[in-house]
Amino acid sequence: MTRKILRKSAGVIRPLFIAALVLGLTGMFGGLRAMAETAQQLDANVQTSLDRFKQIKGSDEVIEKAKGLLVFPAVFKGGFGIGGEFGEGALLVGGKTEGYYNTVAASIGFQLGGQKKTIILAFMTDPALQNFESSAGWKVGVDASVAIIAIGADGSLDTSKLNQPVVGFVLDQKGLMYNLTLEGAKISKITK
Repeated sequence: MTRKILRKSAGVIRPLFIAALVLGLTGMFGGLRAMAETAQQLDANVQTSLDRFKQIKGSDEVIEKAKGLLVFPAVFKGGFGIGGEFGEGALLVGGKTEGYYNTVAASIGFQLGGQKKTIILAFMTDPALQNFESSAGWKVGVDASVAIIAIGADGSLDTSKLNQPVVGFVLDQKGLMYNLTLEGAKISKITK
């Protein structure tokens, strides 16, 4: 009898727990949306992120060869069992802002806490950039693969992957991160 009651309780509590997590994450990312920056603030933060990226040996080659750079200065990741990421950024073509975008991703699995990172996507070919600009909602791994570039042993970028159509860089407070994936991240155009 006691086991039946426990099973019934678990059947009710589990969905309530999941609903509370989803609402909590929605509130967290909804709060980020409410604190969204103005276009001028976002442009300044994009420039600061690029200046930081330029300090890495080999980054000048990426910036010079790229047809467009999509820079997300602050992507926030958080979760407790169910997690998510959110950030806003700008697409630069020829050094000028062509549009503003957000990135959103969700994940399930063991995770606890949060982090902040900078993501830079470099569109290395004209077709890759055109495909991105013409999409209504561009999803990493579906609309295009992104080759994540790590820092080499000598402290410079591993430029062997610069022949890929889209390459990505993820930086935290200490510098360039590696062994990450952007798979599943959805990027959409926004109005600022």
